[in-house]
Amino acid sequence: MTALAKNDTAPLVDVPTVPSFREATRLWAKIGLLSFGGPAGQIALMHKELVEERRWIGEERFLHALNYCMLLPGPEAQQLAVYIGWLLHRTAGGLIAGSLFVLPGALVMLGLSSFYMLYNDAPVVEALFFGVKAAVLAVVVEAVIRIGKRALKNRAMIVIAVAAFLAIYVARMPFPLIVLAAGLIGWIGNRFAPRLFSGSAHGKGSVANIKGVVDLMFERGELGHTVPTRWHAARTIAIWLPLWLGPVALVALLAGPGSVWAQIGGFFSLMAVVTFGGAYAVLAYVAQAAVTSFGWLSPGQMVDGLGLAETTPGPLILVLQFVGFAAAYRHAGAINPLLAGSLGSALTLWATFVPCFFWIFLGAPYIEQLRQNKALAAALGAITAAVVGVIMNLALWFALHVVFGKVASVGWGVEVPVLSSLDWRAALLSAAAMVAMFRLKLGMLPTLAGSALAGLALQAL
Repeated sequence: MTALAKNDTAPLVDVPTVPSFREATRLWAKIGLLSFGGPAGQIALMHKELVEERRWIGEERFLHALNYCMLLPGPEAQQLAVYIGWLLHRTAGGLIAGSLFVLPGALVMLGLSSFYMLYNDAPVVEALFFGVKAAVLAVVVEAVIRIGKRALKNRAMIVIAVAAFLAIYVARMPFPLIVLAAGLIGWIGNRFAPRLFSGSAHGKGSVANIKGVVDLMFERGELGHTVPTRWHAARTIAIWLPLWLGPVALVALLAGPGSVWAQIGGFFSLMAVVTFGGAYAVLAYVAQAAVTSFGWLSPGQMVDGLGLAETTPGPLILVLQFVGFAAAYRHAGAINPLLAGSLGSALTLWATFVPCFFWIFLGAPYIEQLRQNKALAAALGAITAAVVGVIMNLALWFALHVVFGKVASVGWGVEVPVLSSLDWRAALLSAAAMVAMFRLKLGMLPTLAGSALAGLALQAL
Protein backbone atom coordinates (compact mmCIF):
# COMPACT_ATOMS: atom_id res chain seq x y z
CA MET A 1 0.00 0.00 0.00
CA THR A 2 2.68 2.49 0.99
CA ALA A 3 6.42 2.82 0.71
CA LEU A 4 8.84 4.54 3.03
CA ALA A 5 10.89 7.42 1.74
CA LYS A 6 13.44 9.65 3.42
CA ASN A 7 16.13 12.18 2.72
CA ASP A 8 18.88 13.68 4.79
CA THR A 9 16.70 16.41 6.27
CA ALA A 10 13.26 14.83 6.59
CA PRO A 11 11.94 11.99 8.73
CA LEU A 12 10.41 8.85 7.28
CA VAL A 13 7.05 9.46 5.65
CA ASP A 14 4.48 7.20 4.05
CA VAL A 15 4.25 7.52 0.28
CA PRO A 16 1.16 5.79 -1.15
CA THR A 17 1.82 3.57 -4.14
CA VAL A 18 -0.37 3.13 -7.19
CA PRO A 19 -2.89 0.31 -6.57
CA SER A 20 -3.08 -2.50 -9.08
CA PHE A 21 -6.22 -2.93 -11.14
CA ARG A 22 -7.06 -6.09 -9.17
CA GLU A 23 -6.59 -4.31 -5.85
CA ALA A 24 -8.85 -1.46 -6.99
CA THR A 25 -11.48 -3.94 -8.21
CA ARG A 26 -11.59 -5.58 -4.78
CA LEU A 27 -12.06 -2.24 -3.08
CA TRP A 28 -14.83 -1.12 -5.47
CA ALA A 29 -16.61 -4.42 -4.83
CA LYS A 30 -16.32 -3.83 -1.08
CA ILE A 31 -17.72 -0.31 -1.42
CA GLY A 32 -20.58 -1.58 -3.57
CA LEU A 33 -21.54 -4.15 -0.95
CA LEU A 34 -21.32 -1.73 2.00
CA SER A 35 -22.76 1.45 0.43
CA PHE A 36 -25.89 1.80 2.56
CA GLY A 37 -27.28 5.05 3.89
CA GLY A 38 -27.97 7.06 0.76
CA PRO A 39 -25.53 9.40 -1.00
CA ALA A 40 -24.28 11.04 2.21
CA GLY A 41 -23.30 7.69 3.70
CA GLN A 42 -21.84 6.43 0.42
CA ILE A 43 -19.69 9.52 -0.09
CA ALA A 44 -18.51 9.29 3.51
CA LEU A 45 -17.60 5.62 2.97
CA MET A 46 -15.59 6.44 -0.16
CA HIS A 47 -13.85 9.32 1.62
CA LYS A 48 -12.87 7.01 4.47
CA GLU A 49 -11.59 4.23 2.18
CA LEU A 50 -10.00 6.30 -0.58
CA VAL A 51 -8.77 9.47 1.15
CA GLU A 52 -8.22 8.66 4.81
CA GLU A 53 -7.16 5.02 4.84
CA ARG A 54 -5.56 4.31 1.45
CA ARG A 55 -4.74 7.85 0.24
CA TRP A 56 -5.51 6.93 -3.35
CA ILE A 57 -6.80 10.46 -3.92
CA GLY A 58 -6.14 13.71 -2.06
CA GLU A 59 -8.75 15.68 -0.14
CA GLU A 60 -8.88 18.64 -2.52
CA ARG A 61 -9.13 16.51 -5.64
CA PHE A 62 -11.82 14.33 -4.03
CA LEU A 63 -13.94 17.39 -3.26
CA HIS A 64 -13.28 18.88 -6.69
CA ALA A 65 -14.57 15.68 -8.32
CA LEU A 66 -17.55 15.64 -5.99
CA ASN A 67 -18.47 19.21 -6.92
CA TYR A 68 -18.62 18.20 -10.59
CA CYS A 69 -20.71 15.11 -9.83
CA MET A 70 -23.13 17.26 -7.83
CA LEU A 71 -23.70 19.37 -10.93
CA LEU A 72 -24.55 16.34 -13.08
CA PRO A 73 -27.89 14.59 -13.47
CA GLY A 74 -27.95 11.16 -11.87
CA PRO A 75 -26.55 9.64 -8.64
CA GLU A 76 -23.58 11.72 -7.56
CA ALA A 77 -22.04 8.99 -5.37
CA GLN A 78 -21.91 6.45 -8.20
CA GLN A 79 -20.55 9.07 -10.58
CA LEU A 80 -17.87 9.97 -8.04
CA ALA A 81 -16.81 6.32 -8.00
CA VAL A 82 -16.62 6.35 -11.82
CA TYR A 83 -14.57 9.57 -11.72
CA ILE A 84 -12.01 8.25 -9.21
CA GLY A 85 -11.82 4.87 -10.94
CA TRP A 86 -11.15 6.71 -14.22
CA LEU A 87 -8.43 8.83 -12.61
CA LEU A 88 -6.64 5.74 -11.32
CA HIS A 89 -7.06 3.27 -14.19
CA ARG A 90 -8.51 5.17 -17.15
CA THR A 91 -11.77 4.08 -18.82
CA ALA A 92 -11.56 0.47 -17.61
CA GLY A 93 -11.16 1.69 -14.03
CA GLY A 94 -14.18 3.94 -14.34
CA LEU A 95 -16.29 1.13 -15.79
CA ILE A 96 -15.35 -1.29 -13.00
CA ALA A 97 -15.84 1.28 -10.22
CA GLY A 98 -19.24 2.45 -11.45
CA SER A 99 -20.53 -1.05 -12.27
CA LEU A 100 -19.55 -2.60 -8.95
CA PHE A 101 -21.07 0.36 -7.12
CA VAL A 102 -24.47 -0.47 -8.64
CA LEU A 103 -24.47 -4.24 -9.28
CA PRO A 104 -24.92 -5.62 -5.72
CA GLY A 105 -27.86 -3.33 -4.98
CA ALA A 106 -29.42 -3.97 -8.40
CA LEU A 107 -29.38 -7.73 -7.83
CA VAL A 108 -30.92 -7.33 -4.38
CA MET A 109 -33.55 -4.94 -5.74
CA LEU A 110 -34.46 -7.40 -8.51
CA GLY A 111 -35.10 -10.10 -5.93
CA LEU A 112 -37.07 -7.77 -3.66
CA SER A 113 -39.16 -6.46 -6.56
CA SER A 114 -40.05 -10.02 -7.61
CA PHE A 115 -40.99 -10.95 -4.04
CA TYR A 116 -43.05 -7.79 -3.63
CA MET A 117 -45.06 -8.31 -6.80
CA LEU A 118 -45.77 -11.94 -5.94
CA TYR A 119 -46.62 -11.60 -2.26
CA ASN A 120 -47.46 -7.97 -1.47
CA ASP A 121 -51.14 -8.90 -1.04
CA ALA A 122 -50.31 -11.43 1.68
CA PRO A 123 -51.43 -10.09 5.08
CA VAL A 124 -48.00 -10.47 6.69
CA VAL A 125 -46.17 -8.74 3.83
CA GLU A 126 -48.82 -6.03 3.68
CA ALA A 127 -48.40 -5.40 7.41
CA LEU A 128 -44.61 -5.21 7.12
CA PHE A 129 -44.81 -2.67 4.31
CA PHE A 130 -47.39 -0.68 6.27
CA GLY A 131 -44.66 -0.05 8.84
CA VAL A 132 -41.98 0.57 6.21
CA LYS A 133 -44.10 3.31 4.60
CA ALA A 134 -44.30 5.19 7.89
CA ALA A 135 -40.54 4.96 8.35
CA VAL A 136 -39.89 6.15 4.78
CA LEU A 137 -41.76 9.37 5.60
CA ALA A 138 -39.33 9.93 8.50
CA VAL A 139 -36.36 9.21 6.21
CA VAL A 140 -37.50 11.81 3.67
CA VAL A 141 -38.11 14.41 6.40
CA GLU A 142 -34.62 13.69 7.71
CA ALA A 143 -33.26 14.26 4.20
CA VAL A 144 -34.99 17.67 4.06
CA ILE A 145 -33.38 18.65 7.37
CA ARG A 146 -29.93 17.28 6.51
CA ILE A 147 -29.69 18.90 3.09
CA GLY A 148 -31.37 22.07 4.36
CA LYS A 149 -28.72 22.57 7.03
CA ARG A 150 -26.02 22.32 4.38
CA ALA A 151 -27.68 24.38 1.68
CA LEU A 152 -29.79 27.10 3.32
CA LYS A 153 -27.00 29.24 4.70
CA ASN A 154 -28.60 32.65 4.09
CA ARG A 155 -31.86 34.30 3.09
CA ALA A 156 -31.16 34.05 -0.62
CA MET A 157 -30.90 30.26 -0.39
CA ILE A 158 -34.06 30.08 1.73
CA VAL A 159 -35.96 32.14 -0.85
CA ILE A 160 -34.79 29.82 -3.63
CA ALA A 161 -35.91 26.75 -1.64
CA VAL A 162 -39.35 28.22 -0.91
CA ALA A 163 -39.75 29.32 -4.52
CA ALA A 164 -38.85 25.82 -5.74
CA PHE A 165 -41.40 24.25 -3.37
CA LEU A 166 -44.16 26.58 -4.57
CA ALA A 167 -43.15 26.09 -8.20
CA ILE A 168 -43.49 22.31 -8.08
CA TYR A 169 -46.36 22.00 -5.57
CA VAL A 170 -48.61 24.89 -6.57
CA ALA A 171 -47.61 25.87 -10.09
CA ARG A 172 -46.73 22.28 -11.16
CA MET A 173 -43.65 23.51 -12.99
CA PRO A 174 -41.50 20.76 -14.53
CA PHE A 175 -38.60 19.68 -12.34
CA PRO A 176 -35.94 20.26 -15.07
CA LEU A 177 -37.11 23.85 -15.48
CA ILE A 178 -36.81 24.45 -11.73
CA VAL A 179 -33.25 23.09 -11.72
CA LEU A 180 -32.30 25.15 -14.77
CA ALA A 181 -33.74 28.32 -13.25
CA ALA A 182 -31.96 27.75 -9.92
CA GLY A 183 -28.60 27.12 -11.60
CA LEU A 184 -29.01 30.25 -13.71
CA ILE A 185 -29.89 32.31 -10.62
CA GLY A 186 -26.76 31.03 -8.85
CA TRP A 187 -24.57 31.68 -11.89
CA ILE A 188 -25.83 35.25 -12.31
CA GLY A 189 -26.02 35.89 -8.58
CA ASN A 190 -22.34 35.10 -8.20
CA ARG A 191 -21.57 38.07 -10.47
CA PHE A 192 -23.73 40.60 -8.62
CA ALA A 193 -23.81 39.27 -5.05
CA PRO A 194 -20.96 36.78 -4.66
CA ARG A 195 -21.16 36.91 -0.86
CA LEU A 196 -24.63 35.33 -0.99
CA PHE A 197 -23.99 32.75 -3.66
CA SER A 198 -20.39 31.61 -3.39
CA GLY A 199 -19.12 28.80 -1.20
CA SER A 200 -22.32 26.76 -1.07
CA ALA A 201 -20.82 23.70 -2.65
CA HIS A 202 -19.04 20.82 -1.05
CA GLY A 203 -15.54 21.53 -0.03
CA LYS A 204 -15.77 25.15 0.92
CA GLY A 205 -13.51 26.49 3.55
CA SER A 206 -10.12 25.18 4.43
CA VAL A 207 -9.35 21.50 4.10
CA ALA A 208 -6.21 19.56 4.82
CA ASN A 209 -4.09 19.28 1.72
CA ILE A 210 -3.59 15.51 1.87
CA LYS A 211 -1.82 14.29 -1.23
CA GLY A 212 -2.87 10.95 -2.61
CA VAL A 213 -1.81 8.53 -5.32
CA VAL A 214 -3.61 10.51 -8.02
CA ASP A 215 -1.91 13.76 -6.99
CA LEU A 216 1.52 12.16 -7.06
CA MET A 217 0.78 10.57 -10.45
CA PHE A 218 -0.17 14.02 -11.74
CA GLU A 219 3.09 15.52 -10.46
CA ARG A 220 5.03 12.75 -12.23
CA GLY A 221 3.16 13.37 -15.49
CA GLU A 222 1.38 10.00 -15.41
CA LEU A 223 -2.18 11.30 -15.87
CA GLY A 224 -2.05 12.08 -19.56
CA HIS A 225 -5.57 10.68 -20.02
CA THR A 226 -6.96 13.52 -17.89
CA VAL A 227 -5.91 16.13 -20.47
CA PRO A 228 -8.64 16.56 -23.12
CA THR A 229 -7.50 16.05 -26.68
CA ARG A 230 -8.85 17.86 -29.72
CA TRP A 231 -11.25 15.05 -30.62
CA HIS A 232 -12.10 13.87 -27.10
CA ALA A 233 -15.66 15.21 -26.96
CA ALA A 234 -16.58 14.08 -30.49
CA ARG A 235 -15.12 10.60 -29.94
CA THR A 236 -16.83 10.15 -26.56
CA ILE A 237 -20.20 11.25 -27.93
CA ALA A 238 -19.82 9.00 -30.98
CA ILE A 239 -19.21 5.98 -28.74
CA TRP A 240 -21.45 6.52 -25.73
CA LEU A 241 -24.54 8.17 -27.21
CA PRO A 242 -25.34 5.20 -29.50
CA LEU A 243 -24.39 2.80 -26.68
CA TRP A 244 -26.91 4.50 -24.39
CA LEU A 245 -29.79 5.23 -26.79
CA GLY A 246 -29.29 2.45 -29.36
CA PRO A 247 -30.78 -0.38 -27.24
CA VAL A 248 -33.58 1.91 -26.07
CA ALA A 249 -34.50 2.79 -29.66
CA LEU A 250 -34.23 -0.86 -30.75
CA VAL A 251 -36.60 -2.01 -28.00
CA ALA A 252 -39.10 0.72 -28.92
CA LEU A 253 -38.86 -0.28 -32.59
CA LEU A 254 -39.41 -4.00 -31.92
CA ALA A 255 -42.17 -3.56 -29.31
CA GLY A 256 -43.90 -0.56 -30.89
CA PRO A 257 -43.86 3.11 -29.92
CA GLY A 258 -46.95 2.76 -27.72
CA SER A 259 -45.67 -0.25 -25.75
CA VAL A 260 -44.72 -0.19 -22.10
CA TRP A 261 -41.13 -0.95 -23.19
CA ALA A 262 -40.97 2.21 -25.29
CA GLN A 263 -42.45 4.17 -22.38
CA ILE A 264 -39.91 2.76 -19.91
CA GLY A 265 -36.93 3.37 -22.19
CA GLY A 266 -38.01 6.85 -23.20
CA PHE A 267 -39.07 8.03 -19.74
CA PHE A 268 -35.99 6.84 -17.87
CA SER A 269 -33.67 8.11 -20.61
CA LEU A 270 -35.26 11.50 -20.04
CA MET A 271 -34.80 11.07 -16.28
CA ALA A 272 -31.10 10.44 -16.87
CA VAL A 273 -30.86 13.95 -18.30
CA VAL A 274 -32.90 15.84 -15.71
CA THR A 275 -32.34 14.00 -12.40
CA PHE A 276 -30.34 16.76 -10.73
CA GLY A 277 -30.13 16.80 -6.96
CA GLY A 278 -30.21 13.08 -6.27
CA ALA A 279 -32.94 10.50 -5.87
CA TYR A 280 -35.07 12.37 -3.31
CA ALA A 281 -35.32 15.41 -5.54
CA VAL A 282 -36.47 13.51 -8.62
CA LEU A 283 -38.82 11.12 -6.83
CA ALA A 284 -41.67 13.61 -6.77
CA TYR A 285 -41.42 14.00 -10.54
CA VAL A 286 -41.11 10.22 -11.08
CA ALA A 287 -43.98 9.50 -8.72
CA GLN A 288 -46.23 11.97 -10.48
CA ALA A 289 -45.48 10.47 -13.90
CA ALA A 290 -45.46 6.80 -12.88
CA VAL A 291 -48.64 7.02 -10.78
CA THR A 292 -50.71 9.66 -12.57
CA SER A 293 -49.53 9.82 -16.17
CA PHE A 294 -48.61 6.20 -16.96
CA GLY A 295 -50.60 4.36 -14.27
CA TRP A 296 -47.75 1.94 -13.67
CA LEU A 297 -48.29 1.66 -9.91
CA SER A 298 -50.24 3.20 -7.02
CA PRO A 299 -49.00 5.90 -4.60
CA GLY A 300 -48.66 3.28 -1.87
CA GLN A 301 -46.55 1.05 -4.11
CA MET A 302 -44.32 4.01 -4.95
CA VAL A 303 -43.65 4.52 -1.25
CA ASP A 304 -43.03 0.79 -0.85
CA GLY A 305 -40.47 0.96 -3.65
CA LEU A 306 -38.56 3.70 -1.86
CA GLY A 307 -38.61 1.59 1.28
CA LEU A 308 -37.07 -1.30 -0.63
CA ALA A 309 -34.40 0.97 -2.12
CA GLU A 310 -33.54 2.30 1.35
CA THR A 311 -32.72 -1.24 2.53
CA THR A 312 -30.35 -2.15 -0.31
CA PRO A 313 -26.72 -1.15 -0.93
CA GLY A 314 -25.99 1.11 -3.85
CA PRO A 315 -27.50 4.41 -5.00
CA LEU A 316 -31.00 5.26 -3.82
CA ILE A 317 -31.96 5.92 -7.43
CA LEU A 318 -32.36 2.12 -7.69
CA VAL A 319 -35.96 2.88 -6.71
CA LEU A 320 -36.38 3.57 -10.44
CA GLN A 321 -35.53 -0.07 -11.06
CA PHE A 322 -38.52 -1.04 -8.92
CA VAL A 323 -40.74 1.32 -10.92
CA GLY A 324 -39.54 -0.19 -14.21
CA PHE A 325 -40.08 -3.71 -12.88
CA ALA A 326 -43.62 -2.86 -11.72
CA ALA A 327 -44.49 -1.19 -15.03
CA ALA A 328 -43.43 -4.19 -17.13
CA TYR A 329 -44.86 -6.73 -14.65
CA ARG A 330 -48.31 -5.13 -14.75
CA HIS A 331 -48.29 -4.73 -18.54
CA ALA A 332 -46.59 -8.01 -19.46
CA GLY A 333 -49.08 -9.04 -22.14
CA ALA A 334 -48.24 -12.53 -23.41
CA ILE A 335 -44.87 -12.60 -21.61
CA ASN A 336 -44.44 -14.23 -18.20
CA PRO A 337 -44.90 -11.35 -15.71
CA LEU A 338 -41.69 -12.09 -13.79
CA LEU A 339 -39.70 -12.27 -17.01
CA ALA A 340 -41.32 -9.05 -18.22
CA GLY A 341 -40.55 -7.37 -14.91
CA SER A 342 -36.92 -8.51 -15.08
CA LEU A 343 -36.59 -7.14 -18.61
CA GLY A 344 -38.22 -3.88 -17.57
CA SER A 345 -35.82 -3.71 -14.64
CA ALA A 346 -32.81 -4.27 -16.94
CA LEU A 347 -34.02 -1.65 -19.42
CA THR A 348 -34.48 0.86 -16.58
CA LEU A 349 -31.00 0.18 -15.24
CA TRP A 350 -29.50 0.62 -18.71
CA ALA A 351 -31.31 3.90 -19.39
CA THR A 352 -30.46 5.20 -15.90
CA PHE A 353 -26.80 4.28 -15.41
CA VAL A 354 -25.16 4.15 -18.85
CA PRO A 355 -25.55 7.96 -19.09
CA CYS A 356 -23.65 8.29 -15.78
CA PHE A 357 -20.54 6.84 -17.42
CA PHE A 358 -21.14 9.07 -20.44
CA TRP A 359 -21.25 12.28 -18.36
CA ILE A 360 -18.02 11.40 -16.52
CA PHE A 361 -16.00 10.23 -19.51
CA LEU A 362 -17.16 13.25 -21.50
CA GLY A 363 -16.65 16.01 -18.96
CA ALA A 364 -14.06 14.85 -16.44
CA PRO A 365 -10.98 15.77 -18.53
CA TYR A 366 -12.28 19.32 -18.87
CA ILE A 367 -13.26 19.53 -15.19
CA GLU A 368 -9.78 18.41 -14.22
CA GLN A 369 -8.52 21.60 -15.82
CA LEU A 370 -10.76 23.73 -13.59
CA ARG A 371 -9.89 24.56 -10.01
CA GLN A 372 -12.03 26.56 -7.56
CA ASN A 373 -14.44 27.78 -10.24
CA LYS A 374 -16.67 30.15 -8.28
CA ALA A 375 -19.41 30.38 -10.91
CA LEU A 376 -19.86 26.60 -10.91
CA ALA A 377 -19.89 26.52 -7.12
CA ALA A 378 -22.55 29.25 -7.03
CA ALA A 379 -24.74 27.41 -9.53
CA LEU A 380 -24.37 24.24 -7.46
CA GLY A 381 -25.33 26.08 -4.26
CA ALA A 382 -28.49 27.48 -5.83
CA ILE A 383 -29.44 24.09 -7.29
CA THR A 384 -28.92 22.43 -3.92
CA ALA A 385 -31.17 25.05 -2.28
CA ALA A 386 -33.86 24.39 -4.90
CA VAL A 387 -33.49 20.67 -4.24
CA VAL A 388 -34.46 21.30 -0.61
CA GLY A 389 -37.75 22.79 -1.78
CA VAL A 390 -38.35 19.88 -4.15
CA ILE A 391 -37.71 17.34 -1.38
CA MET A 392 -40.12 19.27 0.86
CA ASN A 393 -42.72 18.64 -1.82
CA LEU A 394 -41.81 14.95 -1.80
CA ALA A 395 -42.16 14.79 2.00
CA LEU A 396 -45.58 16.42 1.79
CA TRP A 397 -46.64 14.02 -0.98
CA PHE A 398 -45.58 11.04 1.12
CA ALA A 399 -47.32 12.39 4.21
CA LEU A 400 -50.59 12.84 2.35
CA HIS A 401 -50.56 9.30 0.99
CA VAL A 402 -49.17 7.55 4.07
CA VAL A 403 -51.02 9.21 6.94
CA PHE A 404 -54.32 9.88 5.15
CA GLY A 405 -56.47 7.45 3.24
CA LYS A 406 -57.93 10.11 0.94
CA VAL A 407 -56.77 13.37 -0.59
CA ALA A 408 -58.77 16.00 -2.45
CA SER A 409 -57.78 18.46 -5.17
CA VAL A 410 -58.53 22.13 -4.49
CA GLY A 411 -57.57 23.47 -7.89
CA TRP A 412 -54.37 23.76 -9.93
CA GLY A 413 -53.76 20.12 -9.01
CA VAL A 414 -52.95 21.05 -5.39
CA GLU A 415 -53.84 18.18 -3.06
CA VAL A 416 -55.04 18.52 0.54
CA PRO A 417 -55.85 15.73 2.98
CA VAL A 418 -59.35 14.61 3.86
CA LEU A 419 -59.02 14.88 7.63
CA SER A 420 -61.65 12.24 8.34
CA SER A 421 -59.46 9.70 6.53
CA LEU A 422 -56.57 10.05 9.01
CA ASP A 423 -54.94 6.67 9.77
CA TRP A 424 -53.89 6.97 13.40
CA ARG A 425 -51.68 3.89 13.17
CA ALA A 426 -49.67 5.31 10.28
CA ALA A 427 -49.40 8.69 12.04
CA LEU A 428 -48.21 6.98 15.22
CA LEU A 429 -45.61 4.91 13.41
CA SER A 430 -44.32 7.93 11.47
CA ALA A 431 -43.98 9.95 14.67
CA ALA A 432 -42.17 7.06 16.38
CA ALA A 433 -39.80 6.69 13.43
CA MET A 434 -38.97 10.40 13.57
CA VAL A 435 -38.26 10.15 17.31
CA ALA A 436 -36.02 7.13 16.66
CA MET A 437 -34.03 8.94 13.97
CA PHE A 438 -33.92 12.50 15.35
CA ARG A 439 -33.81 12.02 19.12
CA LEU A 440 -32.49 8.50 19.65
CA LYS A 441 -30.08 8.79 16.69
CA LEU A 442 -30.91 5.32 15.40
CA GLY A 443 -29.72 4.57 11.89
CA MET A 444 -31.95 4.27 8.87
CA LEU A 445 -31.86 0.46 8.65
CA PRO A 446 -32.73 -0.16 12.35
CA THR A 447 -35.56 2.37 12.05
CA LEU A 448 -36.95 0.69 8.94
CA ALA A 449 -36.72 -2.74 10.54
CA GLY A 450 -38.34 -1.58 13.78
CA SER A 451 -41.14 0.18 11.93
CA ALA A 452 -41.81 -2.94 9.85
CA LEU A 453 -42.15 -5.08 12.98
CA ALA A 454 -44.31 -2.42 14.65
CA GLY A 455 -46.54 -2.36 11.58
CA LEU A 456 -46.92 -6.13 11.84
CA ALA A 457 -47.91 -5.82 15.51
CA LEU A 458 -50.43 -3.03 14.85
CA GLN A 459 -52.05 -4.92 11.99
CA ALA A 460 -52.35 -7.97 14.26
CA LEU A 461 -54.29 -5.84 16.73
